[in-house]
Amino acid sequence: MPLLLVHLREEEKGADARLSEVLSYALDGYAYETATEISAFEDYVNRWRCLEKTQNQKNPVQGRILFAVPLGTSGINLELYRLIRFLREHPDFLNGFVGGLLVDSENDLYSKSAAKDLVFAANCAGCAFVGRPLVEGTRTLSNYTIVSNNLGTDLMGAYRESAAGLVKEVLGTDCVRKKCPKVLVLHASSHKTSNTYAIWNRVKEQLPEMEIREIGLRNGTLSDCAGCPYKMCLHFGEQGSCFYGGVMVEDVYPAVREADAIVMLCPNYNDALSANLTAFINRLTSLFRTTRFYDKALFAVVVSGYSGSDIVAEQLIAALNMNKTFYLPGQFAMMETANNAGAAMQLPGIEERMNAFAERIRETLLYR
Repeated sequence: MPLLLVHLREEEKGADARLSEVLSYALDGYAYETATEISAFEDYVNRWRCLEKTQNQKNPVQGRILFAVPLGTSGINLELYRLIRFLREHPDFLNGFVGGLLVDSENDLYSKSAAKDLVFAANCAGCAFVGRPLVEGTRTLSNYTIVSNNLGTDLMGAYRESAAGLVKEVLGTDCVRKKCPKVLVLHASSHKTSNTYAIWNRVKEQLPEMEIREIGLRNGTLSDCAGCPYKMCLHFGEQGSCFYGGVMVEDVYPAVREADAIVMLCPNYNDALSANLTAFINRLTSLFRTTRFYDKALFAVVVSGYSGSDIVAEQLIAALNMNKTFYLPGQFAMMETANNAGAAMQLPGIEERMNAFAERIRETLLYR
């Protein structure tokens, strides 16, 4: 079936004009269907699901989807929130799909937060996303200053070319499975008391076919990025290094290069990633100067003491999928709520959820 364009119309007059122009350029020459209402979106997915049943299950064809969201000046698109509600009410609805999104705003705010909300909701419904799945147009398009200089065009031209590149990526991305995939696990937890690590330890037991390496980033082992000038960062990045050295250069960079996937073990600290995991993401920038991660999958285990696992998961999406180009598999994060040490393993249904998470990792990475 052709690509599905989910174009969420905005009531504000003129809010859709620039986005429609960009879509016309980016989709030129491609076959696609357009859904502007949830009923049409649902109909397309159901037709694709019927087709899926006739496919070779050892090498299934993924559905392709592009979300297009105009936000106007307010940053609010009511159709977007109706879609998010639908996705939350229909878990697994987008299993087997891979997507990207364009968000256009007549404001310099809101586009990234709206995109995170949509990607998180669609991902929880099973949709995978290509690395760097977001093309956004802010009011001034100043976010395309560097891209336009590199391409030798104006800001609008850079916007159009970025959208065209995204369409090509969505249509061309396929999950590469291996017989013995390499998985890198990053954490900053105490093995004895961590609910997050306890969950991962049980999940890991169900992945004997994979080569798993764990690196602990505990206090004192990792310095955060101090913001070197671009040319200095690029200089060290070209050597596969970083000015600050340490465990990042000696252990983490080589492990990331070799890995087919990374698993982030993320206890919720004040509705955010822990300081050391944040430092890992910041320090990854040096390696990112010369290495892209489109072919590496991102998984996570997120545990909150009270609430807020969705906030942490969205932080990972923004930093590692939207920014650092990691591929985001459907339902990439296992999210639980547990406070006291050992409480996670006593949660109702925890065994079934751990089994399901392990199976998602296998389906994404393992050639069978």
